[in-house]
Amino acid sequence: MGFINNVKGLSAGKEAADAYANGDTVFVFKAIEANFKSLATGPMPGMAEQIQSIEAAGWRLDQMTAAEGKALGGERIALVLLFRRA
Repeated sequence: MGFINNVKGLSAGKEAADAYANGDTVFVFKAIEANFKSLATGPMPGMAEQIQSIEAAGWRLDQMTAAEGKALGGERIALVLLFRRA
C-alpha cells in the first residue's frame, strides 16, 4: 500500500472506530479516488484499504453507491459506503 493510501486507510479506520465507540449503529463514509484512467477496468487504489480499515473497526459494509466527476486534477470516483455494526 502506498503512503497516500495508507494515510487514507488509517484515517478511515480512526473515524470508524470513533463512531463505533460513540455507540453509532450506522456509519456512512465517502471515499474518493483520484483516477486518471477511470474508464478502464481495474483496481481502485486506496478504496480496498479504506473499506478494510473500517471493517477492522467493527463495521460491515452494507450498501455502496458510486459517482464520477471531473476536477482540475482529473476524474474522481466517489464511493458512498454505508456500514452497519458487524
